[in-house]
Amino acid sequence: MQLYTGLSRQFLQDTRMNQIAGKLRESFFRHFGYYPSDGEVRSWHNSLRAMALALEGADLFDHGIVLEYQLPLTSKRLDCMVCGKDFQGRDNAIIVELKQWEWCEESSGEDLVVTWVGNHRRDTLHPSAQVRQYHLYLKDSHTAFYEEPDPITLHSCAYLHNYYPKHSDPLFGPKFERLLAEYPTFTADDAPKLESFLAEHLEGGKGDQVLEKVLQSKYRPSKKLLDHVAKVIQEETPQFVLLDEQLVVFEKVMALARQGFHDRRKHVLLVRGGPGTGKSVIALNLMAQLSREGYNVHYATGSRAFTQTLRKIVGTRGSAQFKYFMSYYRAHPNEIDVLVCDEAHRLRSETKGRHIPKALRTGKPQIRELIDAAQLCVFLIDDKQVVRPGEIGSSHYIREQAKQAGCEVLEYELEVQFRCAGSEAFVNWVNNTLDIEKTANEIWQGDERFDFQILDSPQALEEAIRKRVREGFSARIVAGFCWPWSPPQPDGTLVDDIVIGEFRKPWNAKSDSGRLAKGIPKESLWAHDPNGINQIGCVYTAQGFEFDYVGVIFGPDLRYNFDIGQWEGHPEASYDPELKRAGERFTELVKNTYRVLLSRGLKGCYVYFVDKDTERFVRSRIEPGAISHS
Repeated sequence: MQLYTGLSRQFLQDTRMNQIAGKLRESFFRHFGYYPSDGEVRSWHNSLRAMALALEGADLFDHGIVLEYQLPLTSKRLDCMVCGKDFQGRDNAIIVELKQWEWCEESSGEDLVVTWVGNHRRDTLHPSAQVRQYHLYLKDSHTAFYEEPDPITLHSCAYLHNYYPKHSDPLFGPKFERLLAEYPTFTADDAPKLESFLAEHLEGGKGDQVLEKVLQSKYRPSKKLLDHVAKVIQEETPQFVLLDEQLVVFEKVMALARQGFHDRRKHVLLVRGGPGTGKSVIALNLMAQLSREGYNVHYATGSRAFTQTLRKIVGTRGSAQFKYFMSYYRAHPNEIDVLVCDEAHRLRSETKGRHIPKALRTGKPQIRELIDAAQLCVFLIDDKQVVRPGEIGSSHYIREQAKQAGCEVLEYELEVQFRCAGSEAFVNWVNNTLDIEKTANEIWQGDERFDFQILDSPQALEEAIRKRVREGFSARIVAGFCWPWSPPQPDGTLVDDIVIGEFRKPWNAKSDSGRLAKGIPKESLWAHDPNGINQIGCVYTAQGFEFDYVGVIFGPDLRYNFDIGQWEGHPEASYDPELKRAGERFTELVKNTYRVLLSRGLKGCYVYFVDKDTERFVRSRIEPGAISHS
């Protein structure tokens, strides 16, 4: 999708006649069903006038222009692309990211600066880092930019036409030296340099021919990108040997892919497994092997934190293959070879949100968008990990939707435990104790492989977890959502929202929370960044992850009532707005929440109970001497 295409002569005329912003506005309405904000229209008017002056200065009058070009399967739109030939007649295109910035400050983030965005001072990507993302996405995923024998050569830059650098400006600091060398940023004083940059690569004109190639380009990841993804996954993620039914699932998916999808009937693989049964391990192994063999394979989840962490691990280039369930509402049928859907219990009924205009919503169930987008879908699910009322994923739901879509459904059950030191007994005991599922493990009898402790204070819990970190293990503290969650203070530090007596700690940072002080990771990277140990996570930042040791603050939103002999949910003690609206399902969902939190540890789990009756009940389900007691 693009809001404007044409030749540079027409673009220059539209700009001179003050029509370009109006044309984009009307095109926006035709596509999205509503008009853009006045601020966005003003930015088009101002930035595209500056761009037109640069084109005139470079004598680029016979060139293709694309404005507001949306990258497939993303909500991102690049501002401007100019197409033409160089002096040797080779096809070239230049992405220009246009900014109205007037100032910025230094940020502690690797590719970040601080500037004014959305009426707040925020950490945001350096313009060169932003345009690098677009550059790599096109170069790796669009056939016009990599397909032989005559791919378009792509160049990219940023133009900050209102920006006048100061002495030792952070925008041009030493840490951005390599980035700027490859993806230059031009400021208001650099108009002649921008003109030279454009002319150097596009002086041959004939942009209509190159523009046509761009518009006919198909979305298909290149072999180089897929090889890169496979290599990074192998090098950067823990490699586990697949065992028993895990290997069966892996081999079945590979066999279906290698058959070349000759069977016209689609396949859906439904893979069920509890905490630590290796669902994500299967998914990552599939991503690596399918990528290595050249299949267009995507890894999708419904978790912001989990997806962002995977993208951090695989790096900017490989992140294009890691998406959200909501990313496929615009996908073409069978555009993806294999779609691996992890955490499938987090499926929503429909794909909608503030970034998706009503006019573009398909009206189909979200799961049907996923099934329609891929030749083969693999859904990995734990039916007891639904923790929000809007999450509707279940084995039954997936099975019925797949059958309605005419798919052949293959089902597998995972049982081998990787988490909790391989102690299936601990997970079963948690399920039994929380009255989620009756199991054979009614009493915790201890397991020398798994360190389970109940602590007398939150301070003792924190010290036990920090001791494990000092010993070189990964560890985090998590809690029930029983305290308010405040935005950062003006200086970027976090508020100590979790207060229990003398114990005071902050939650992890909120998403889109503006500028953060040095050493505080974003919400989505709390589980991965070493500094995450200094904040407390909740189920939404911990779900999908595992640590060597987990510390759990069991809050008063779920308590055991000895008088009636059962668990009771207490919405009045919850600060989770979605969960508080769950009505009769509140108790069920908050039980699932603590099941998730208690099962995050590979080697151990330490717990502090705010409500002492609840602690006494849990202790009554433990054989004397089976656990440590601080």
